[in-house]
Amino acid sequence: MSNDPRRIPYSERTFGESTLDRARPIRLVVFDVDGVLTDGKITYLANGLEIKSFSVKDGQGISLLHQRGISTAIISARDSAVTDLRAKELGITRVYQGIKNKPAILETVCEELGVLLSHTAFMGDDFPDLACLEMVGLPAAPFDAIEEVKSAASFVSKSTAGNGAVRELCDLILIAQQSTVSSTL
Repeated sequence: MSNDPRRIPYSERTFGESTLDRARPIRLVVFDVDGVLTDGKITYLANGLEIKSFSVKDGQGISLLHQRGISTAIISARDSAVTDLRAKELGITRVYQGIKNKPAILETVCEELGVLLSHTAFMGDDFPDLACLEMVGLPAAPFDAIEEVKSAASFVSKSTAGNGAVRELCDLILIAQQSTVSSTL
């Protein structure tokens, strides 16, 4: 076993072949925030500031995507200064908050980056995310997403939101693309 910290802790056997096929062409991964990057809880302090918790493992997965040249974006219905801070820390430069029409923003991001919707993954957890999930090549949901979202997803994580769900999606994409590189050598 390697001590390399960049080693992905899964094998191709972890994921089904059809899911791996959907993950191979992914060039852009878009995330909702509350209920995906966080557990969906928002704590307000007496002074009106909000507190959210983010998973370091999820952040590492996003960093690994960036290292492989895969773009990321955030589209959230809520505005949050905390989200801006986390996105900046992770190097996510396309951050759209207070968005009521997520599909329009998703199309704009894909156009700006020159990425096909079929080469895009989107992870969402609730009704406002359904339309985006239906548009992309790899629709994904955390384990604790609502049933309608999980039904629309090709990949549902084993972990809950804010607790490794994003990392699982990142690892799926990295493994699928790693196996593509291996098979062409």
